[in-house]
Amino acid sequence: MTHVFHPTSLREYDIRGIIDETLGEDDAYAIGRGFGTCLVRAGGKKAAVGYDGRVSSPMLEEALVRGLNDCGVEVVRIGMGPTPMLYYAEAILDDVDGGIEITGSHNPANYNGFKMVLQGRPFFGADIQKLGAMAAAGDWVSGTATSEHLDILDQYVARVAQAAPDKPFRIGWDAGNGAAGPAIEKLVKMLPGEHYLLFVDVDGQFPNHHPDPTDPKNLVDLQRLVAEKKLDFGVAFDGDGDRIGAIDGEGRIIWGDQLMQIYAEDVLGDVPGATIIADVKASQALYDRIAELGGKPLMWKTGHSLIKSKMKETGSPLAGEMSGHIFFKHEYYGFDDAIYAAVRLMAASAKLGQSVTELRGAMPDMINTPEMRFQVDESRKFAVIDEVLARLSAEGADVNNTDGARVNTPDGWWLLRASNTQDVLVARAEASSEAGLDRLMAQIDAQLAASGLERGETVGH
Repeated sequence: MTHVFHPTSLREYDIRGIIDETLGEDDAYAIGRGFGTCLVRAGGKKAAVGYDGRVSSPMLEEALVRGLNDCGVEVVRIGMGPTPMLYYAEAILDDVDGGIEITGSHNPANYNGFKMVLQGRPFFGADIQKLGAMAAAGDWVSGTATSEHLDILDQYVARVAQAAPDKPFRIGWDAGNGAAGPAIEKLVKMLPGEHYLLFVDVDGQFPNHHPDPTDPKNLVDLQRLVAEKKLDFGVAFDGDGDRIGAIDGEGRIIWGDQLMQIYAEDVLGDVPGATIIADVKASQALYDRIAELGGKPLMWKTGHSLIKSKMKETGSPLAGEMSGHIFFKHEYYGFDDAIYAAVRLMAASAKLGQSVTELRGAMPDMINTPEMRFQVDESRKFAVIDEVLARLSAEGADVNNTDGARVNTPDGWWLLRASNTQDVLVARAEASSEAGLDRLMAQIDAQLAASGLERGETVGH
């Protein structure tokens, strides 16, 4: 038996597609067979499987489990919940050697996908491409096995709550009708203070707003709640609960790299001199702050799997991305968990003796663009970056090429990189003045023009 995946579905960090167009039941079964084969060949016997609140998730879960069982892999089915709950199950269940979460993350309702972990490390890149090759060749082990159901939600929530300070806070929580809702409902009952919840009922159609906390329009309901109730701060989550968004008591958005400044101060207080990782899209203000606090800032490639791998390599206790993936190895397991990150924001505020609003207010006001994303043909996206790097090198520019081109100039910096998950280029710029920002944007536009492109409409994630 062989299977061919749609060419767009096997991505860099995960597997993703449009239900009944580029992703379906047969694909889920083949992923189970391929992942199960990898697990068996690595000496494993059992996998955990969870899924998010999308309408298509239960159907994919059934097929995935069947594929795993047909490899002789026993399956622990933890049911519906956020991706971090699946990571938690994989980390703490003694005899579990791998895990798969069925999730479309922050994509539109008709998308779904798979995030995987094998023996405590992210399963991505070449691993995912290997699943495609194995399926095409029918290179799968065979066996028989069964599955069991395990309700781990209460245990997971109790573990997250361990990080909470005694100090009471007044907080707004917006789950965006995503899979984090039930966990948040249970969690706030264990926390001191007053907690106000938005959209915690799971609905795969996302009727209130899209569950992507990096888009300011999705934070409007939370800003209104914080203002009406005069809350200390508010937190929001993406569809599968692994990315956090936050606003302070004045309604200002606290971006991922700004949250990292707060977390870094907390963690470096406990682990002086530690390496703290952020992605290439993060503000220079974050890297400067880590250094100022006595830490070692490390700029790394964007992508949750790439960051996790780098954390393991460097022993870093904390890492984060502009997109709101925050990874705590300090007092936790090193995976991205937005619900845990929300509790750590309370803990950091209590420990540092300042409100979240004060911590946000103390940060330098940099003038920067949001992440700009624009369509470019899949076959051209990496080539364009290579062309840009070649021209910059010839000009003798100050470039960091960790992930695309991040160019430092007297005005500030600009970034141009190819997305690993979509047919888009990503740009961002940051300066200390509006005029400086205009000059940086002109440099981006000039590089794009030299490669026959122009900065078009920004497209969604």
